[in-house]
Amino acid sequence: MNNRRVIVKVPASTANLGPGFDTLGMALSLYAWIEMSAAETTTFRLYGDQMQGIPTDKSNLLYRVAQLVFEEAGVSIPELDIAMYSDIPLTRGLGSSASAIVGALAAANALIGSPLSDHKLFQLATILEGHPDNVGASLFGGIVVSAWDGDRADYVRLEPHAKLETLVAIPAFQLSTEKARHALPSQISMADAVFNVGRSSLLVAALASGELGLIRHAMRDRLHQPYRAPLIPGMSAILEKAAEYGALGAALSGAGPTLIAFVDADSQNKSELEQFLLATLKQEGIEAETMWLKPSAEGPVITVEDAASPCPGLMERIKGEVVR
Repeated sequence: MNNRRVIVKVPASTANLGPGFDTLGMALSLYAWIEMSAAETTTFRLYGDQMQGIPTDKSNLLYRVAQLVFEEAGVSIPELDIAMYSDIPLTRGLGSSASAIVGALAAANALIGSPLSDHKLFQLATILEGHPDNVGASLFGGIVVSAWDGDRADYVRLEPHAKLETLVAIPAFQLSTEKARHALPSQISMADAVFNVGRSSLLVAALASGELGLIRHAMRDRLHQPYRAPLIPGMSAILEKAAEYGALGAALSGAGPTLIAFVDADSQNKSELEQFLLATLKQEGIEAETMWLKPSAEGPVITVEDAASPCPGLMERIKGEVVR
């Protein structure tokens, strides 16, 4: 039997960043942890409120993703011991499914000696997730510009500006990606398409060159946010006015309902911005949790150990890092 034990720490992500629908993503300093080893019988230890309702049989996403890796590598490990804890809230627009997919891919690959390249893992992750933006960010860290034609995914990674910070407002309700996608029209006008190509290009250039002052104008969008706004009361006001309270720009995070503001780390207006976000949502009867998150420069951090050696349980190992 395989004698390794693998622990993977994988970052959350925010996707779209306004105009870059299904193409732009950024890793965030909020994490999930997955522990994986070969076993006599498949068992799951899923910790925390985030994991409630997640299957604990072989229909579990982590198990299925791991088996896909083994199949690709021509290896058989039919039984696994899997543990997971996540600080990333489910179905809130912070890439919880992408982090689970990337974490499971990275853990399973490391368990068998890492025969699959990062490029291969990216292709698999994109197919599993259905778009490359969140998985690219969680896999490579930093800011990832990606494209997928249904066949091949390509990406370029950008190093986040040292002064770039984010504030997320996480409403106390879930919004499925499916429902958020259902709100989108099947066609848009040429004018709106050209508008978004321009903004998305400008945003990538601003992030690549460190022109943070351009973010405010570059994050505007006509492709998805206007259509999703009715699902998230208060969103339109936040996107419109966040810059007045010190934000570099603001967007819906992924499919929502989380809203994200980009902020200069040296800003003197952080508390005003935070209060504006919370008050705007509260006016609509929505309670929300705010968190200040930095871009995560790293993708999965992988620890490989001898499975026979004694070790503390997953929660004991990570207790100093857990935030939620």
